[in-house]
Amino acid sequence: MITVALAKGRLAQESAALLKECGVDADVVFSDTRKLVLESEDGQYAFFLVKPSDVPTYVEYGIADIGIVGKDTLMEEDKDLYEMLDLKFEKCKLCVAGYPAMKKQLTNSHLRVATKYVNTARKLYASRGEDIEIIALHGSIELAPVTGLADVIFDIVQTGSTLKANGLVVLEEVYDISARLVANKVSLKTKADVLLPLIEKMRARV
Repeated sequence: MITVALAKGRLAQESAALLKECGVDADVVFSDTRKLVLESEDGQYAFFLVKPSDVPTYVEYGIADIGIVGKDTLMEEDKDLYEMLDLKFEKCKLCVAGYPAMKKQLTNSHLRVATKYVNTARKLYASRGEDIEIIALHGSIELAPVTGLADVIFDIVQTGSTLKANGLVVLEEVYDISARLVANKVSLKTKADVLLPLIEKMRARV
């Protein structure tokens, strides 16, 4: 049996649709159930529906042979696994955003940066030699500059509508983000007869 870790929600359904195109019996992912482990009717696959940030952990430890998750999560979690494919869906950007006036101050002052991507932000600013204070938040990141908690935010931007509604703008586009296929290092060897053909089918479709 091949085990697959999927991020709950829309990403899981888009992933399942792609897997179906590649011959995987993934219909169970679309079922209305609260089960967190879903087995395909043919008994060849099991799907784990988990939080996005947990997908790399399940794959790293070999509980899941493969997983599909956003590049932003992979950078933040930095787990020991193989990133196999850019799947080209769920595209967005990881950006620095804030009030327009902050554009001139991005490199000239000690910034307070609000983000849930603490590790990624720390590495980014360290690579630039910039002195910042990171404020870890887990929701409504845009509220930080509005209330004065932070000067800027470092977050995912898809449509920009929330930024615009709060008077904020993208100050810098840093990383292109999309869904990625990842694989456990051991599974890629021990289950190569199944995984490698599947990966090639997915590659052909993206």
